[in-house]
Amino acid sequence: MKKVVLRVELNNERIKHKAMKTVSDLHGIQSVSVDLKEKKMVISGNIDPVCAVLKLRKCCHTEIVLVEAAKEEKKEKEKEAEKVAVKVYEPYPLSYQMIPPQYSHGYYVKGYEENPCGCVIC
Repeated sequence: MKKVVLRVELNNERIKHKAMKTVSDLHGIQSVSVDLKEKKMVISGNIDPVCAVLKLRKCCHTEIVLVEAAKEEKKEKEKEAEKVAVKVYEPYPLSYQMIPPQYSHGYYVKGYEENPCGCVIC
């Protein structure tokens, strides 16, 4: 997991919204934060920083400031939480579930040969 700090030229809220949407569409993003006063964007997740910059350059001027490994403290807390998780019971096997019966719909149609007095429309 990486933490990437980018310098972006965001002039207004519309460009900021477009940049946030562009970055959030990338695969592996966990969090995105933007500071308009310092003109910085912080992205964390399993991403390629060069790919993120190439996508952002379509809407604003972007430069890479810092790339570093993110802290792994959250993963350790998540692992502890998984150990305490409650056991989930599975539903009854398929043989015990109610399945509606399959009825065939049979129709009987009389032909002209069976009833010679019947009327035929051609």
